[in-house]
Amino acid sequence: MSAPATPSPADDDGWRPRDLSPEQLGFTPRSRVPWLAPRLLANTAVRAGLAVNFGAYLDKRELQGALPAEVHDHDTDGDLWLDYVADLGDGFNATYSVAWLVAQRELAVKDPEGAEHALPRAQVLVMGGDQVYPTADWRQYEDRCKGPYRAALPEQDSHPPTLYALPGNHDWYDGLTAFLRLFGKGEPFGGWQTAQSRSYFALKLPRRWWLYAIDAQFDAYLDEPQLGYFHEAAKQLQPDDRVILCAARPTWTHTEDAPHEYDTVDYFIRKIVRPKGAVVSVLLAGDTHHYARYQQAGQPTLAAGGEPASSEDNHRERQLITCGGGGAYLAATHRLPESLVVPPKKSLVHHASPRRRYELAARYPDAARSRRYSWSVFLKLPWRNPGFNTLLAGVHTLLLAAYISAGGGVPWFTVPALVMSAVVLVAAVGFAATDRVGGFRRRHLALGGLHGVAHLGLGVAGASLWAWLGLESLPTVVRLVLALAIYAPVIGIVASLLVCLYLQVAHRFGVNVNELYAGQGIEDAKCFLRLRIGRDGALTIYPIAVDEVSRKWRAAPEGPWGAPWVAPEHPIKARLAEPPVRVATRS
Repeated sequence: MSAPATPSPADDDGWRPRDLSPEQLGFTPRSRVPWLAPRLLANTAVRAGLAVNFGAYLDKRELQGALPAEVHDHDTDGDLWLDYVADLGDGFNATYSVAWLVAQRELAVKDPEGAEHALPRAQVLVMGGDQVYPTADWRQYEDRCKGPYRAALPEQDSHPPTLYALPGNHDWYDGLTAFLRLFGKGEPFGGWQTAQSRSYFALKLPRRWWLYAIDAQFDAYLDEPQLGYFHEAAKQLQPDDRVILCAARPTWTHTEDAPHEYDTVDYFIRKIVRPKGAVVSVLLAGDTHHYARYQQAGQPTLAAGGEPASSEDNHRERQLITCGGGGAYLAATHRLPESLVVPPKKSLVHHASPRRRYELAARYPDAARSRRYSWSVFLKLPWRNPGFNTLLAGVHTLLLAAYISAGGGVPWFTVPALVMSAVVLVAAVGFAATDRVGGFRRRHLALGGLHGVAHLGLGVAGASLWAWLGLESLPTVVRLVLALAIYAPVIGIVASLLVCLYLQVAHRFGVNVNELYAGQGIEDAKCFLRLRIGRDGALTIYPIAVDEVSRKWRAAPEGPWGAPWVAPEHPIKARLAEPPVRVATRS
């Protein structure tokens, strides 16, 4: 059943909203996703579990083999500008701040060295995954993705910029149904024009550059229709052509904990690109919500068996770039490895590509700012996740009831006490196990167990205080009122702060790093890329950083044709996270 059309004056040509009401805009601006809300946690867990365990049955990529297989031509005699934005469909403030910058006719930015750069609006926009949060359905896409981007660039001219989208794991939760309806029909997307018919695509760019975007369902494999599509597209490749390869996840940053995740990317390079003599010069992904760039280190690389690689491989520069700052909560950068070996030494592939060592060349935000954000969890998590506090309050109130169930003192071995203790321990270990990188390991069990024991200790302290105050002697109704009206709210906040302390400790061991930042819902420190292929054939990458998103907006009913419907109360300041990165056509 297709999504119902949203009746709105915004569908009329020339219409400009008079205010920010959903009736005027045609969509509902959403607040940031409360990632630790109990209902959302349960709903997302169920959908993710179904997608992972039954993804093969929901996989529509095999069916896409019947759809048109086109290599999209964006070759031009002049410069080509291309934007890359990923992880964008979250709260309106962050998503629209980035969309507003993407839609501007020109951005004037400075790099860290003080040089000024004038960057015109891109002719091509690539969305790199997770266009919507928390789960994929037509309403969420309208409110969190299409609506904000249409408000930023509402009208099409005679030569509209083209939009392509690659699905991420959140786009996959409904088997790509909503994704393909939105991006695969060749319909306008505000002032952009969609062109793809499948969830993957190949773009022919000027001066022997190409962009390939591959769709690996949950890092599992590449389906046969997709491999066939890229085999056919690669027939146009010539020796020394350059390829920008887009994937849904930066698997190269997980080579220590999950070395197998890079295998799909390496397989694609070895089977599709390398046989034609072409070179993958840039690996590009979102999924992790920050900017990070790795570049090849100076020392010789190693072949898969450990012997030195050929001089030809050693002189083919490659950039590994993560840029997932399009709107979702900020992720840590101070936990990034300083160097990588790709493909990883632990790879099970017998004929992997020659290994190369990469060094971390740039990150945004910087490590110091990232650490400061990690400490702000004590201020932000309890107040931005009231539902999570309520859940903890309920658990600890039940724990109190279980510990004092026998009356007088603290009975340790009653059935209710043992059952509730087991529930708390299992829940704490399960929370540690939500860290999906590398699977469940002993450190997850140890840290999760200690976290559970800490909550049990807090429960014991609460029960001991209850007994010390002699509250057991009060009438049942009075005790119930005290437990629900006073004890539950207080213990909920205290337990939430205990979770904050656990996250601060656990992330130092690489556990629950994502939850430490997701619980805070940090909207600032966003980023996207603007790429230029110049007349000299070089690719220049401009990593655009947004230190602070706008939080105050106004309708712009008198704006000129094509101007954004919604304007920030104060200008959104953008800069470059590092000086422009130049990738020459010959190394």
